[in-house]
Amino acid sequence: MPPSAFSTIDAALAGFAAEVGADGPVCVRGGDTRRRAGGEPAPGTRELRAPAGIVALAPAEMTVRVRAGTTVAELHASLAETGQRTALPERSGGTVGGALMVGESAITRLGLGPVRDALLQARYVCADGRVATGGAGTVKNVSGFDLCRLLVGSLGTLGLLGEALLRTVPIPESEAWFRLRGGDPQEVRQRCRTAISILWDGAETWVLLSGYSPDVAEDRQVLARLGDVADAAGPPALPPNRWSCTPAEAAAFAGGNGAGPHGATAGIDCVAEVGVGVVHAAAPQPPRPPEPGVAELNRRMKETFDPTGRLNPGRDPLRRN
Repeated sequence: MPPSAFSTIDAALAGFAAEVGADGPVCVRGGDTRRRAGGEPAPGTRELRAPAGIVALAPAEMTVRVRAGTTVAELHASLAETGQRTALPERSGGTVGGALMVGESAITRLGLGPVRDALLQARYVCADGRVATGGAGTVKNVSGFDLCRLLVGSLGTLGLLGEALLRTVPIPESEAWFRLRGGDPQEVRQRCRTAISILWDGAETWVLLSGYSPDVAEDRQVLARLGDVADAAGPPALPPNRWSCTPAEAAAFAGGNGAGPHGATAGIDCVAEVGVGVVHAAAPQPPRPPEPGVAELNRRMKETFDPTGRLNPGRDPLRRN
């Protein structure tokens, strides 16, 4: 879409595209909740703010169109009035664009799915300053390459997100955290149908039950049969570093059964997301070189979408720590 066609798009998005322009290194600054993920922007990079605000709520369609600079907390507060929410994680000050570009799912991923599945359509500014759209309002209308999923986790190196169409989910009738001493977290996962988050530190398990009240009450009784269960105010305090590994590695890591994923030693303070493959640890994850094929594919994608390297220079989606 050429700049002369800005009249056909939202004025806020058009203004954002005009700010990005077509020349010089540029990045978008959100809530600074994961600013160092993938590295700091290169010196001399011009910082912009994405437009904010909710464009359209469609409760009957279970979608919401929102600008990237809107905080997730603000979005969820508005959605709560319709009895809905999204799978995006809430961080203090964290924005919709930041959550999608970093691509870190919430601790409820076990039940609500990964953050990438929440994005149905993206409107973003290309490296040449044009506005592009990827995705569609419904999954069945999407054909060809799934551009939305490519953008999620790209750290803004392929395009600068201005607006997103997100899938929403109903707020459950009942939702509560429980703390279980003893018992097997894998058994909790197998037997509790309403568990949307299971966190384990190797000794204790925190479980978020979510759904219809009778189903939650039934799973509460299941927990009581598995160990010593008590109400919890929320999840445990999570260590600051996220490790990516297989679910089996996460379980071994948190349980202290020998070496953890990618050569880490046992005994490190950590909390594993059971069934997901994420570990929250006190120490950073040791660097691991990407597979040659993966690195080459990322290089080619970057060259195609941003041939001059002006979008978020200095940040690398393959380098997370």
